Formats: sequence, C-alpha cells, structure tokens
Amino acid sequence: MGLAAAGCASKPEDVPVRTGATSSAPGTLSAVSATAPPEPVTVERVRSAARGTDVELITMRPEDAGQDLPVCIALHGRGETAEMFVDLGVPDVLTSLVNYQGVPPFAVVAVNGGDSYWIARDAEDDPQRMLTEEVPAWLAERGLAPNPFGVLGISMGGYGALNYAAGLLNPLVAVLSPALFLTWPEADARDVFADEQQWRDTDPLQNLADINSSTLGVWCGESDPFVDGARQLIERAAPAVAEVEPGDHDADYWRKVLPDALRFVGGRIG
Repeated sequence: MGLAAAGCASKPEDVPVRTGATSSAPGTLSAVSATAPPEPVTVERVRSAARGTDVELITMRPEDAGQDLPVCIALHGRGETAEMFVDLGVPDVLTSLVNYQGVPPFAVVAVNGGDSYWIARDAEDDPQRMLTEEVPAWLAERGLAPNPFGVLGISMGGYGALNYAAGLLNPLVAVLSPALFLTWPEADARDVFADEQQWRDTDPLQNLADINSSTLGVWCGESDPFVDGARQLIERAAPAVAEVEPGDHDADYWRKVLPDALRFVGGRIG
C-alpha cells in the first residue's frame, strides 16, 4: 500500500536527529530519580501486554521544566513510530511555547501503536487498551501526571485520538490531517478493519456524540487527500479551533501547524 493511501507521509530525509535522548534496555521500566534532572527527550522500550510486544516510549519535555508535568499523549500516523514527533521538532516547539510564550509547562509522550488505526485488530494487539490501562502507570513511574489531560494525533493518529478521547472526561484533543473515511469501501481498502461494523463503531464521523466540541481542535491542508473528512468533522462537530489552509499530507504542513496545535492544548491546561 502506498503511503498516501495509508494515511501518512514518509519521514523527510533532511530532519536532524535530536541529540541528548537516552534509552533503556528492551522491556524495562526505569523509575525516575528524584534528584536527576530529566532530559528534554528520553527514548525507552517498554513491554506492552495489551499489544503483545515491546513498544517505544518517548517522553518530550520543555528544557528545564522539571518533574511532575501534565501530559499530552501523541499518536503517530500509519507507517510511522513514536519517533515521528521528535523528527517533527516537538521538543523544540515545547521549549519555545513554555519558556518564551507563556504556555504552562507540560510534556508530550508518544508511544508506538502499530498500523491498525489505534484500534484492536484482535485480542492480542489492542493499542487503545495500552493507552488506557498501561500508559498511566508508565507515566507515573517517570514522574509525570498519570492521567493525560490531552491527546495529539496526526493522520491515522487523529483517528485514534478521537477514539481515545471518547472514553475520557473532556480531554483536550488536537488532530492534524485526521484520516477519516466517508464510505465503507474507502475504509475497507486500508485493510485495517475486521468488518464494516468495526469501522462504524470506531469511525469518529459516525460517533459524533462522543466528541466534545469545546475541547477539540482540527487542522488540515487544503490539498490533503483526507480534507473532505476533515471538513465534515469541522462542519458537524463545530470544534473550538478549525483550520483548513494551504498544505498537503506531509511533514512540511505538520511542522507548520504543530506550534498552533500544541499551543491549543497547552494553553488550556486546567
């Protein structure tokens, strides 16, 4: 399947790798030292029973932010991993927003969700269960607030973010280029959903009652292949922030709007 059809662009070749990240051995959960200052970016492998595999867990903090930060969960696009958010420059955006623009300090935590639109393809791999049952403990072990106040999703991650938010009490939700399908044949072509009923049960456009408009922000490029779904979400959900502007389904567009999306969630903490 091509990347455009899959709902995510490839990683750009010219994005510099963020330095200063740390890693731990696969499957371990290392507790945060009360005395050691946290790194702006930490990269770890942890074991997810819900997904039946080790997953990458990346914590991004503003520079000099300290411990016990509220958390926005970040859900990547299809064909990507949690590293997508480091490549897009989230750590530097966080530092700019918090240290220079007056946004309250918070962390962004990304985790690998596979390629199944953040829904369970079978009982052995359930990324939504990982988010709700396992991530809170992982956050607490790292000196972070265990209950995320918000969720950021890009492309396939936008589909997952809207599903994740539906089971929580009014979290802030920012979706960029959300991969939403207008018909079952279009959704079926992704080879993700077990059947049409699973798509209908998880499709945000068919479950708008689960979406809180006042805590939702939507960004999408005018040339994005998913723009029609984004326009429907905007028209029918009436989000607090809605931006459809020049741009495609690619890293250049996401870098452009990420500061606004993170300002949207961070500026509403509490």
